[in-house]
Amino acid sequence: MEKTTELIKELTQTVGVSGNEDKVVSLLKEKLAPFGEVTVDCMNNVCCTFGEGYHFLLDAHIDEIGFVITEITDDGFLKLSNLGGIDTRSLPAMEVSVWGREELKGVISTLPPHLQTADDEKKTPKLSDLSVDTGFTKAQLETLVSPGDRVTFKRNFTPLLNGLVSASCLDDRAGVAAILSCLDRLKELPCKITVMFSSQEEVGTRGAKTGVYDKNADEAIVVDVSFAYTPGCDKSECCEISKGAMIGFSPTLDKTMSEMLVNTADKYNIPYQREIMNGRTGTNADVISVSQNGIKTALISIPEKYMHQRVEVVDVADVESVSKLICAYISERAGDRNA
Repeated sequence: MEKTTELIKELTQTVGVSGNEDKVVSLLKEKLAPFGEVTVDCMNNVCCTFGEGYHFLLDAHIDEIGFVITEITDDGFLKLSNLGGIDTRSLPAMEVSVWGREELKGVISTLPPHLQTADDEKKTPKLSDLSVDTGFTKAQLETLVSPGDRVTFKRNFTPLLNGLVSASCLDDRAGVAAILSCLDRLKELPCKITVMFSSQEEVGTRGAKTGVYDKNADEAIVVDVSFAYTPGCDKSECCEISKGAMIGFSPTLDKTMSEMLVNTADKYNIPYQREIMNGRTGTNADVISVSQNGIKTALISIPEKYMHQRVEVVDVADVESVSKLICAYISERAGDRNA
């Protein structure tokens, strides 16, 4: 548990906004190097293939939501546009990091309650109405940042009680951690494994769409996060944190693989839950499954509270359940294929 927690911390402290994932790419190249040759394509997908035989592809996306600077105003504020799904209700007074020529600390502007009108209190803020305040003048900012530079939530990692942790980009660094944690075991199996840590999922599953095309995998397992119940949620649309891996069932997923994952979890006493979706999954699984002439694809998700917020929460034990399930499933399938 402690090793997985430290891995999640390291991954979430590394910046990788959609379209500018270079820092997290560098980290993952180091993490994958012991397993085989690591390649990085023009989309910033990080891939590593090892072993021979029946071919499994494992995918998790590396990018995080964030912002792009659109303007430096005359009075020294930064204007933003979103990269990925941003909930503007949570933004006023939030601490951020501006990634220009160096990291700058800033806060998102907010109107003090004393100055708000009755109408102001009812409004959901528009991103175009908000600004980042770094304390610098326009002249100072122009030497440090440029339009097009990225902005993220302030890096944070907070251990909570009962094995839970909070950070701003557990979507999907928790999925990356689940895959990394099982590679030592997978390397010993009689099969071929391709790890694809894909880019730009948050802006349209762009990395996975191109990255998988030449891999010729027999099966794919996508690892992402999904909704864990919190007050106000519809329980029928959520699973529960600390109750294990979420095995996806959807028209876009291979039903046989989903059922085999359930059977494997039962056989090895790995905690799991069924996640039922009546259409697209909203993950890389949707595009991987229709690549080339089609790839049998399954989705395993980690229950997460407060998705796309600075305070996303997962249970480290759930991350480990996903890792164990991947390893057990591939071990069973490799055994079947080589029987």
